[in-house]
Amino acid sequence: MRRTHEQDPEPGPDSWQPYESREPRRATQGRPGDIGEARAAREAREVGELGEAREPTESTEAPEAPEAREVREAPEAPEAPESPEAPEVRKARQVSRPLRVAVVGGGPGGLYAAALLKRLDPAREITVWERGAPDNTFGFGVVLSDETLGGIQHADPVVYRALQEEFVRWDDIDIVHRGLTLTSGGHGFAALGRRRLLEILHERCRSLGVGLRVREEAPPAAELSAAYDLVIAADGVHSLTRAAYADVFRPRVTTHRCRYIWLAADFAFDAFRFEIAETEHGVMQLHGYPYAKNASTVIVEMREEVWRAAGLDRCDDAESTERCARIFADALGGRALRGNAASSGVMPPRPPSSWIAFRTVVNDCWSYGNTVLLGDAAHTAHFSIGSGTKLAVEDALALAACIEEQPGLPAALAAYESERRPVVASTQRAAAASLRWFEELATYLDQPPRQFAFNLLTRSRRVTHDNLRLRDPAFTGAVEEDFGCPSGTPPMFTPFRLRGLTLRNRVVVSPMDMYSAVDGVPGNFHLVHLGARALGGAGLVMTEMVCVSTEGRITPGCAGLYTAEQAAAWRRVTDFVHEQSPGTAVGVQLGHSGRKGSTRLMWDGIDQPLDDGNWPVAAASALPYRAGVNQVPRELDDDGLARIREQFVAAASRAADCGFDLLELHCAHGYLLSGFLSPLTNQRTDGYGGSLAGRLRFPLEVFDAVRGVWPDDMPMTVRISATDWAEGGTTVEEAIEIARAFAARGADAIDVSTGQVVADEAPEYGRSYQAPYADRIRNVLGVPVIAVGAISSWDDVNSLLLAGRADLCALARPHLYDPHWTLHAAAEQGYAGPGARWPLPYRAGSRTPPTGRTDAPKPRLSLA
Repeated sequence: MRRTHEQDPEPGPDSWQPYESREPRRATQGRPGDIGEARAAREAREVGELGEAREPTESTEAPEAPEAREVREAPEAPEAPESPEAPEVRKARQVSRPLRVAVVGGGPGGLYAAALLKRLDPAREITVWERGAPDNTFGFGVVLSDETLGGIQHADPVVYRALQEEFVRWDDIDIVHRGLTLTSGGHGFAALGRRRLLEILHERCRSLGVGLRVREEAPPAAELSAAYDLVIAADGVHSLTRAAYADVFRPRVTTHRCRYIWLAADFAFDAFRFEIAETEHGVMQLHGYPYAKNASTVIVEMREEVWRAAGLDRCDDAESTERCARIFADALGGRALRGNAASSGVMPPRPPSSWIAFRTVVNDCWSYGNTVLLGDAAHTAHFSIGSGTKLAVEDALALAACIEEQPGLPAALAAYESERRPVVASTQRAAAASLRWFEELATYLDQPPRQFAFNLLTRSRRVTHDNLRLRDPAFTGAVEEDFGCPSGTPPMFTPFRLRGLTLRNRVVVSPMDMYSAVDGVPGNFHLVHLGARALGGAGLVMTEMVCVSTEGRITPGCAGLYTAEQAAAWRRVTDFVHEQSPGTAVGVQLGHSGRKGSTRLMWDGIDQPLDDGNWPVAAASALPYRAGVNQVPRELDDDGLARIREQFVAAASRAADCGFDLLELHCAHGYLLSGFLSPLTNQRTDGYGGSLAGRLRFPLEVFDAVRGVWPDDMPMTVRISATDWAEGGTTVEEAIEIARAFAARGADAIDVSTGQVVADEAPEYGRSYQAPYADRIRNVLGVPVIAVGAISSWDDVNSLLLAGRADLCALARPHLYDPHWTLHAAAEQGYAGPGARWPLPYRAGSRTPPTGRTDAPKPRLSLA
């Protein structure tokens, strides 16, 4: 059996289905499943209730799946944490008899896992416990992607055909903002009612002989583990099974800042609909989509403070439903809404209000002995990318396949977690980006309408400019036109002006320390390194951090600008760039290492102190970067502050004489000026510490002094760390104020990085993972920003620019991999214009080299 991995769950051919909200279960005494009941059901199931015999099937993987085979080895993936055996199940579990399986939770994931395991081995004894009635559910509709359906089709054609008969399908997304409806097509949705999905899965389970214990509490986790060979905990976000073994699973649950409510309307939207309501209390949004010919899911969401200001926290469900219908009357055509209480008979116990604050669930471990987590019990992802049911169904597919493929249960559970964990982590990163976008929705409302719509569609960073252009070229073309793209010009190749400097494109070679200078003097390596990237087409090429003094170096190999010899060497670099790559700007980044100085070259041990020849280091406070490893820095007094300020001024004067086009002040990554900004590294009690205004004082003094000697018509930027990725560090709100302060003093753009301030940071790595901070600063303050951090493709660059999340994009590692990254991006997009001029000697290579022919003549005649 083969099955699909997750694909992009953003609106489109990828899925958008509602998060399944399950209420907590109370553990009660109970008895193991009545196997006789299952056997009796099996006697009449050669052709089951769905009218299909149980023949084995084959399948194909979804496009992103890393493997495709009948019976596969465990996929290559990061190893899952070892799952400790519970004391009562330390004995080997490789038994010759068929597995006895207990499933806790009768949602789609639990039911589908039961059906798959039973179909693969009819002799298995499988029992599902669901404390609610068979048709009880929170939420109304479910949207599944083509990829997920492909996995279902090949794993169980019976379920697939039943789903196909129920689906409603549509292609468009409508985004309604300030009275204007913008439509993007080509997305391909398929949805059905959640209650109908449960009915199909119940019927399939019964036809296969799965024991269904509805309206019945499951026995406690320990009892099930002792009585069954495998326990599947599919008991939702409030999983009691997970809670019972919390010390092993180590769940982390994060509650977010919006409230939302599941509602339904008795008519079908003709598109997936996002509608924004700007009320006197704040911004509210509607997410709506059809799930039947005469019914739609409606989710109303808003920030917690808006929810309270509107008085919805004091409304019962009926009043909340009525008020939501009034707020979104235009979208609903004046029709009423209904809540979950009206959707089915007796509902499971639930909170007094149906307004929910979304909770992200992450577990360090997914299995314990013979108990394994599945679906929302293991992980959740925000409903705005529609991953709840999708992930649960794909978990079920993966778990069933791993049990088939692996030699024993411990190996199967380990393989299941190894396979699914990276997929889920990727989805959760995308979901977090989408969730935060809606939390900060108010900051985007003043964007031009089409840019706002594009921003919404690409919010998770999984749907991109190139992807959307394939789906709906007319819509994307209109967004490009509004952005100012001439015909045939990708966004990244449009010019951008900073003060008196016009960059020919939006690509920046990010500052990268090379540790290859001698006595601070850049040599031939720097000439070739920076010259090659200037020839490679970037609009702006930045030096590494150029140190303002000997003591301000990070390592002995760091370049400087504190002697005439160093200045002459830098002039050689700028002359080459300007002469050999006209139109390319070259910028200098000035900085001081602070407490992170006097360390080895990166490849000899990053941040490790020198074996000998160390120099004293200084900082805002006498706090070492790593206690017991790095030096304790000297806390700078007034004389020390004045001396360093003048070192920055002298270096800036030399930079102007060297012919640099732009100067950046390095206030990030835990170096000296960054160390003043962060509360984790600045614990001064004088006027240079304490409040944010105090912590800003010295960096602003340095900025003012440098701006005073830097030519008026030449731009200055400032690089900041927008978060320390550590508790008690710089917050996003503080980062906005830091950016505001520098912009008010004359900074022409803010280069927004993150972290590297303290050694015990915990970054949330992922594609373009720092871009949301640049986005926030740009759209709150309206100042130009440079986005940086794991931006790796030209499609990412185009997407960030077109969505209004950045003005320039700085790329580091891609330019190490390919010095001509920018020119190659132009060639790959078929662009040959002023934003990407090939040097004359290289012009013959301006097209992608041909490869061996892989096509064949197409048949044109058909003869009888």
